[in-house]
Amino acid sequence: MRERIQKFMAGRYGFDELSKTYLFLTIILMAVSMFARKRFFYLLALMLLVYSYFRAFSRNTVKRGQENQNFLNFRYQSGIRWNKWKMRREQKKIYRFYKCPQCRQTVRVPRGKGRICITCPKCQAEFIRKS
Repeated sequence: MRERIQKFMAGRYGFDELSKTYLFLTIILMAVSMFARKRFFYLLALMLLVYSYFRAFSRNTVKRGQENQNFLNFRYQSGIRWNKWKMRREQKKIYRFYKCPQCRQTVRVPRGKGRICITCPKCQAEFIRKS
């Protein structure tokens, strides 16, 4: 039996991170559809399940690999944005953040210093703001 499955899956893409994420979303949508009693969630879960298996059994490995790589890049960039947002939120009590009017670079200055002249580290433009 194991050899038959291996023979069937030869040349097929298989499950990757995107497929696993789709399966996880399918489980969540199934649970939501049980409690909400809405057909929409159930149908959406079924469509995700079918698409996940379509991806796993696909012979177009190049396209599926590109889809997975795009998903991994999106997930990585989302993590970076989340960490930046978290760090900025923690620093908001101590610092003020301004954007340079010329190059749009974010500049961090300490709070409570009154009106100060801020020099952009990127383009050396000077602008006055209240800290």
